Amino acid sequence: MEKSCTLLIHFDKGTPAIANEIKEALEGSDVIAKVEAMKKAIMLLLNGETLPQLFITIVRYVLPSEDHVVQKLLLLYLEIIEKTDVRGRVLPEMILICQNLRNNLQHPNEYIRGVTLRFLCRLNETEIIEPLIPSVLQNLEHRHPYIRRNAILAVMSIYKLPQGDQLLVDAPEMIEKVLATEQDQSAKRNAFLMLFNCAQDRAVNYLLTNVDRVSEWGELLQMVVLELIRKVCRTNRGEKGKYIKIIISLLNAPSTAVIYECAGTLVSLSSAPTAIRAAANTYCQLLLSQSDNNVKLIVLDQLNELKSSHREIMVDLIMDVLRALSSPNLDIRRKTLDIVLELITPRNINEVVLSFKKEVVKTQSGELEKNGEYRQMLIQAIHSCAIKFPEVASTVVHLLMDFLGDSNVASAVDVIVFVREIIEMNPKLRVSIITRLLDNFYQIRAARVCSCALWIIGEYCQSLSEVESGIATIKQCLGELPFFSIVEEGEDTDSSKKVQQANSITVSSRRPAILADGTYATQSAASETAFSPPTLVQGSLSSGNLRSLLLTGDFFLGAVVACTLTKLVLRLEEVQPSQVEVNKAITHSLLIMVSMLQLGQSAVLSHPIDNDSYDRVALCIRLLCNTGDEVRKIWLQSCRQSFVKMLSEKQLRETEELKAKALVSHAQPDDLIDFYHLKSRKGMSQLELEDEVQDDLKRATGEFIKDGDDANKLNRILQLTGFSDPVYAEAYVTVHHYDIVLDVTVINRTKETLQNLCLELATMGDLKLVERPQNYTLAPESSKQIKANIKVSSTETGVIFGNIVYETSNVLERTVVVLNDIHIDIMDYISPAVCSDAAFRTMWAEFEWENKVAVNTIIQDEKEFLDHIIKSTNMKCLTAPSSALDGECGFLAANLYAKSVFGEDALVNVSIEKQVDGKLSGYIRIRSKTQGIALSLGDKITLKQKGGS
Repeated sequence: MEKSCTLLIHFDKGTPAIANEIKEALEGSDVIAKVEAMKKAIMLLLNGETLPQLFITIVRYVLPSEDHVVQKLLLLYLEIIEKTDVRGRVLPEMILICQNLRNNLQHPNEYIRGVTLRFLCRLNETEIIEPLIPSVLQNLEHRHPYIRRNAILAVMSIYKLPQGDQLLVDAPEMIEKVLATEQDQSAKRNAFLMLFNCAQDRAVNYLLTNVDRVSEWGELLQMVVLELIRKVCRTNRGEKGKYIKIIISLLNAPSTAVIYECAGTLVSLSSAPTAIRAAANTYCQLLLSQSDNNVKLIVLDQLNELKSSHREIMVDLIMDVLRALSSPNLDIRRKTLDIVLELITPRNINEVVLSFKKEVVKTQSGELEKNGEYRQMLIQAIHSCAIKFPEVASTVVHLLMDFLGDSNVASAVDVIVFVREIIEMNPKLRVSIITRLLDNFYQIRAARVCSCALWIIGEYCQSLSEVESGIATIKQCLGELPFFSIVEEGEDTDSSKKVQQANSITVSSRRPAILADGTYATQSAASETAFSPPTLVQGSLSSGNLRSLLLTGDFFLGAVVACTLTKLVLRLEEVQPSQVEVNKAITHSLLIMVSMLQLGQSAVLSHPIDNDSYDRVALCIRLLCNTGDEVRKIWLQSCRQSFVKMLSEKQLRETEELKAKALVSHAQPDDLIDFYHLKSRKGMSQLELEDEVQDDLKRATGEFIKDGDDANKLNRILQLTGFSDPVYAEAYVTVHHYDIVLDVTVINRTKETLQNLCLELATMGDLKLVERPQNYTLAPESSKQIKANIKVSSTETGVIFGNIVYETSNVLERTVVVLNDIHIDIMDYISPAVCSDAAFRTMWAEFEWENKVAVNTIIQDEKEFLDHIIKSTNMKCLTAPSSALDGECGFLAANLYAKSVFGEDALVNVSIEKQVDGKLSGYIRIRSKTQGIALSLGDKITLKQKGGS
């Protein structure tokens, strides 16, 4: 049976001390050696050694020592040694230490008295304590506060013992007298704590008597007062009005710890708007005054909780919360932005967006390494503001377009996606956005940003001047043609040239030479000339981004350029009256596209053009050579219509999610209605009235009623033993975030008394038993509830196994009943979550653990199989728009995402294809940062994917 331990010391097992060496050192006269020996003895005792031979040595040689360190170590030794025998009786040799303890309690030195009183706080044996009580009580009136405060704690510990109220009958009365006269703040706090724990009515009486002086009390005492108020108000909610006044008065205390506790207590006890506003103001003050980032994060969590329950009050404080963005810490900034974005209203949107703009401008000037990431967060915040309130878009879109060339690619991508959405939703801004985009296009350095910008140019350049500017900008950014050249070699005597010529390429008649103007010249086989390897023509400095990206082999971007030019030329045909100009534009565009294909098929680049990009560019060439009305309609209208449809689906999805949240109903039709206006208002302050109203509202909306799902409880009961076993056991498993509680019911099915019955448990996986359940005696046919706590430290499947051991009177051996295993399901720890496609792709690339599960199912419909996997894994499908999963094409690919309670991410990609025989094949790939979550999710999918059950 494990004993309780009040002391924990690190012990190096490498060099264990020998008992004889310790004994010799203790018997010597060297004080330093005695100190070291005592430390070694204490460590050995803490690690399970008994050392019975040392006790008499310590009584003889250590007890008389006057050294303070030795005396302190002696008390620690006495604290951890076994003081009782097997039957629980105090060992006779313990009488030897009683006289020493009494002498210490009357010692002239204050330190010795104080540490001895502290030692008594951890002593449970009444036989040792009883003779010391008069000495303890004398110390309550000692002149030194250190002794008085420890004497009060000793009185409290003695009074709380099983027979303590008989040992110290009038302890509460004595402590109350001490409290009335005590001047030391720490001693007052201890006295009040004693009354709070042992005589609550006296503590409440003292508090209400001195209610006007509470704000003058010390920080420690004020903290205990708040604890008392919480305890009293939980048991007697009717009296909380008078206590809330005390809390409000403490909000002006100088101690930040006190005002933080006050705010938390106010929120937990009252829903009155005045009280909540006071608490929220306090949190905002702490957010600005505290320099510790951990404190700021904790305060932001509290504000986040207030936001969900009292949004209308938090809306007024939005600018105070925004001031937390001054912190350089990214986590603080992210949390602040998350809170602020949910508090935006038409009344405060302009102020908020103005703050965001100022912060964006600040990120340009500062040299902080995380500026790019912070800018990205701000851009996303401004984006969501502009979507909710389109009228603010005009104030921010031009500022953000300056960041299209941002070195942080993710930030630049966010800007261009924002511009794409705004240009569709705000037709009035289109002309100014297009003009700004064409002016800034040369600054863009990222291929993804270029692709999106080109799409915008192709779709939204409508007037003649815009179309011509669009074509001119693209030509300028592509630079002079061709993209590479082959130069004819002349005779040269230089040795290096000779080497180069020896390795030169022999060009056959089939291979055309590209002349300076981009035209081709074929050579006869008879006059073969040696050419040097083709060299890239980098173009002038002004021709920038598109050319340099193409020359790195990014032919997807090349295909986008071709499509954009095609759209612009098709639109030019509609708006340009001069056919000559149109033909000139077509010719230039065709030349650019052919040059791109030529570059893609040359040996200049390490990778040739991919088939998809080649086909796309070739299609554009064919289209410009022969345009039909049907094709023109597809290119100039259908693309935009698809984008509009995507935006409307996104808005519809967000609206549906908001509606689903708002649909939660609390009130029952037959609930009682409490008529507030018929209540007596006599003697009630405004705050108490507000609090009463809010309580009534909560009662009416069912917020006080926690509905327990009984059917769900029954599902969580697991049978641990068989019905024919002498002991029947079943467990009700409750899974909290970081721990699992097993409520085990054990029933004695026999006619005999079971002695020393113990539930022995062990765990596999990242589970840890908090404490071992103790031994019990079970009468015939009686039952016992045993609770066991298990700590969980990561998201993975775990197993709890064990047995029940007991003894009976007529059998000498112990009987063991083996229990069924309890499997802890990973589904209890993961919940559906949402993240952007970009974030999903980034995590997918970063996470090293992957589990690949082959699809093996009887389900024959792709969509039905995906729904089955989503339901089985409790994940969110990120491939959300129904249009993305519509239609019958024989294959399906979707991304799923979930987050664990420990903050771990779980990513799943489902790729399936329908075979000729109608069966589904493919793979489900799981990625995560930790091995446990990837393996556990894989096992779960393998188990559940069959379907049909």
